[in-house]
This record gives sequence, structure tokens and C-alpha cells, in this order.
Amino acid sequence: MTDTLTSPAGTTDVHDAVTQVAREAKAASRALATATRATKDAALHAMADALVAESARIVQANADDVERGRAGGMKDSLVDRLTLTDARIAAIADALRELAALPDPVGEVVRGSTLPNGLKLRQVRVPMGVVGMIYEARPNVTVDAAGLALKSGNAVILRGGSAAASSNAVIVEVLGEALTSVGLPAALVQSIDAHGRAGAVALMRARGLVDVLVPRGGADLIQTVVRESLVPVIETGVGNCHVFVDASAEVEQAIPIVLNSKTQRTGVCNAAETLLVHADAAPAFLPPALAALAAAGVRIHGCEDTAGYAPAGVEVVPATEEDWATEYLSLDLAVRVVPDLDAALAHIARWSSGHTEAICTRDVRSAERFTTEIDSAALIVNASTRFTDGAEFGLGAEIGISTQKLHARGPMGLGELTTTTWIVHGDGQIRE
Repeated sequence: MTDTLTSPAGTTDVHDAVTQVAREAKAASRALATATRATKDAALHAMADALVAESARIVQANADDVERGRAGGMKDSLVDRLTLTDARIAAIADALRELAALPDPVGEVVRGSTLPNGLKLRQVRVPMGVVGMIYEARPNVTVDAAGLALKSGNAVILRGGSAAASSNAVIVEVLGEALTSVGLPAALVQSIDAHGRAGAVALMRARGLVDVLVPRGGADLIQTVVRESLVPVIETGVGNCHVFVDASAEVEQAIPIVLNSKTQRTGVCNAAETLLVHADAAPAFLPPALAALAAAGVRIHGCEDTAGYAPAGVEVVPATEEDWATEYLSLDLAVRVVPDLDAALAHIARWSSGHTEAICTRDVRSAERFTTEIDSAALIVNASTRFTDGAEFGLGAEIGISTQKLHARGPMGLGELTTTTWIVHGDGQIRE
């Protein structure tokens, strides 16, 4: 988010306005609770069709946001996240259609049993109710959040930040019109962007009306919400992701994995930020890997050993401790040669944000140690870190990637936007 969440003085009117939005969302969520899957899926298709039909208007509004962002010195990676094109809108619409094809989580029986006294128990998935989202420079999240909330039976209140204000205003309007076209209340998808920083603070204070809050963005945004919110928070995390090339790794396989993890899309949380290389693999792996990374435009921040393996013409900037801690979100990569697997595990334990780590190895024991000893939301063996994604995991669109351990961890799809209710059927039983 490009603006702080600190609340200015004199925000009573904003508090009242956000409270009213939350009340309308709560009422809309109760109406949605009785909707059938057919109705919800019809709404998702209507939303997808409306986005495509209004693509030109959305792109025009988005151009205003992009121009304003560039003029304000926004990083290229954030500009990329902010930018919408006809093709990207079509892909976002397709994600809604794919979401419609997924099973409805509401009503799913998680477990059940019959007690010795004859009571029949079922633990059943039910909607959260009202989900709040605070995020930055990501108009696609506006659609993802709306679609996931709808399919899982929830209303959603969106605070997308000033960077994408023009885009989000048009998108929310288009989605609301699509909802009403199938008989659902437009209040299922609402934005409080117009209320600025004070609106975000009021949303964080709306305990009892908003059931859960999901922050999605940079570390400062997430930690501010976690620290300040009175509403329960599902914490999404920044992605200081690692790739470790083990001694037994196949060079021909590992280099494309590292390149894809770093360069396929740089401004995303599942892009690799640090490459660790086993000392025994370094002589064969690092020279061609560094050459390939440099050819792709990657700036190498390396340890002294890494610099020693750099081929002619490849510059290696001396790495500092700050590099090991940095989520670059750019064509920068920290590279370190480590003596063994234990050193790699220790480095990741010290510097990882708990998002995604990958290992390239042919050693089953190394892979097992990596996947059991590292405490991150996703652990990948012989594949790119870029696969940590709701759509790639077959969950449909995601509302974020959780790095916490309570309720949800990893990509948060439909199931993670539900809670459960215990339903008990008896025949006159009383407790002795």
C-alpha cells in the first residue's frame, strides 16, 4: 500500500460510513447463506462476462492509476502488478469461470459420528460471514476476493489503496451490477477506498460486523494490520523464498528451475530471492547458472565464493546480511555457497519468511530432511517456487498465501474462507 494506515483525527463520519457498509455486508451475507450453488455459479459467470464486456472502461481507468503511479516513482514491479490489459482482464474472468466449476465448500461434512447415546454429530463447513481485505496496487485481487467470497458464501469489503483507486471503483461497480442481474445484493462486494486511511482503520475496528480480515501486500502493511486490528486476522506473508541446489542436483534441471523461480515474474511473493548452492555442486553449477542469470538481466548479490565462480563478464555485487533478508521483487538475487545441507537449513531457518522453499536434489534423504526440517508454508522438491499459487495447486483463485499456522496455511482458496458448525441430532437425549 502506498499510503500509511495511521488514522487521522476527526474520523467519526468515516467510522459511521464504514460501519454502515459493514452492516449492509452482514445483511447481504445472510441472504447469500440461503443461495444455492447454481445461483452462486450463475453470479460468477455473470461477473466474468461483465468484466470482459466492460474491459475497455476498466483498462481506461487503470491507465489513470498506472500514470499516477509512475509519476509518483512507483517501482516497476508494483507497476506490473497494478497494470491491467484486455488479456489480463480476460484471464481474470476465466479464473472466475474456473471458480464456478469447483465444488461448493459450504455444507461439506468435515467429519461425523454417532455417539454411544445415539446423538448424531456432523461438523459442517459454513461461511465466515463478512471478509475484509486490505491490499495494495493489485486490482486483480479485487476480482479474486469477490469471486472467492461469493463462492464460499461470504460478503467482502475491499480496501485496495489509493494506487488502484480508479481501477477498483470501476471493477466494483461492474461486479455489483452483475450480482443484481442474477438476483443477489450488490452489497456482497463493496469498496471503502473512498474513505482513505481512516476507512482502513475503521475496517480494522469493525469487530462484530467483520468476521475476518486478510491483509495482502508488503511487510509494513501486513504487520500494521496484524498489530492494529481488533478484527481477527489471517496473516499473509512476504516471500523471501529460497532455492537450494544440493550436491547431487542435476545441473541441466536445476538451472531452468532457478531461472524460472527468479525471472518468470519478479514482482510476486513466490519468486525466489536467495539461491543457496552446496559447495560440492558449485564448480559445475555456478558458472553456467550465473551466466544464464546475468543473460536474463539478473543482478547477482553474491558471497565471496560465488564471485570466484563467476565467468568473465558476469558482475557479482558483494552480498551483505541485508541481502539475505530482502524480498527484492525485482531482477536481483542473493547467492551464497554453503558447505553442506545443514548450513543451507540453518540459513533458511534464519532468513526465510516462511513462504516457499525449493530444493534441487537426486538424494531422497536430502529431500526428506528438507521437507521435514524447514518450517515454511510450501516446500518444493525439484520444481520452481512459482508453483505456490492457488490456481497452480488446483484451488482456483486465491485470496492470499498464509504464512501463519492457525486455520489456514499456504494458498488460501475456498475452504480457507469457511469455518465449521457442529450440527447435533438427537431423539430426546439429556446429559446425566
